Amino acid sequence: MIRRTACLIARGGDPYRNLAIEKHLMDTLPEDTAILYLWQNDRCISIGRRQNPLYECRVDPFLSSGGHIARRLSGGGAVYQDRGALNFSFVLPKTAFDITRQLSILGMAVGAFGIQSHAMGRGDLFAAGRRFSVNAYFKAGSAALHHGTLYVDTALDQMSQFLSAGGGDLAAPNPPDTAAHTVNLRALNPAVSADELEQALYWAFARAYGAQPAWLDERILDGQSIAALTVRFSDPKWIYPEAMASTFSVSERFPWGQVTVKLKVDGGVIRAARVFTDAMEAPLFGLIEQSLTGSPYLISAISGRMDQRLEMLTDPRLIQLAGDVTNLICGRIRSLDRQG
Repeated sequence: MIRRTACLIARGGDPYRNLAIEKHLMDTLPEDTAILYLWQNDRCISIGRRQNPLYECRVDPFLSSGGHIARRLSGGGAVYQDRGALNFSFVLPKTAFDITRQLSILGMAVGAFGIQSHAMGRGDLFAAGRRFSVNAYFKAGSAALHHGTLYVDTALDQMSQFLSAGGGDLAAPNPPDTAAHTVNLRALNPAVSADELEQALYWAFARAYGAQPAWLDERILDGQSIAALTVRFSDPKWIYPEAMASTFSVSERFPWGQVTVKLKVDGGVIRAARVFTDAMEAPLFGLIEQSLTGSPYLISAISGRMDQRLEMLTDPRLIQLAGDVTNLICGRIRSLDRQG
């Protein structure tokens, strides 16, 4: 049960530090508290936990232009962010995670400006037929995170330029955050600004939980912990996947997201596996990689290992996703066998 609420607004634009603050809030969250964390990044492309940035955006041109690539903890797709976007995080106990209530806070906040919105797909928010907010989720320990981006006055031309497919296996990534699919809230109501939206979110948060949130000061947080987490989030080893020379590759888009599977096969055995996806259920795909690694490169062996993994799952959605990936791999092997 939520007994206390709080709000923190970070004023720095370093995407790695802002992600570090978010993780620190999760790590230190009291069990009866819900926190609204608001922040803005300097020009950044935020990629999902299981994505390969080389497939999702034009990495080199973006970095050369002064942008940053940051990998977040949650799943989902690549998101362009700049000072024209307001990022939000609901940090709360797992037991209090309620996607309907959290989305209602966002709806109330934009509704204060006369903007009617609705959720579609995986929880993204739309108004006037176009998307103005993308959302993702992450749970660890006893804490849960629902975070996302609200486009207030974002440079949509930059979004289109750098978030286009980068020529990798994901030729059509998670519905592209391009100007054709996205609308700025300020285009719907010129009165919307990041500062005004912060206040609207604060009061909507207060209304949803029935208490006025206490203001948190960033200066009282554990500076050493945040500094260490900032180093982690800015580490290239965290941002970019380890290179792997694959001998097998297959990609497919499912209703739940895009997936690419790469295998390194040697001597009839899968020596390494990589699964890249914009699906929300990021941890599942690490388990799939573990199941595939060391398996004989045989349909029967792969199916057997994945069936064992399925028996460990209880969530019907996770079972469906793992089954889809198994069928994708086995179907590709059959196709290659026929060609050979």
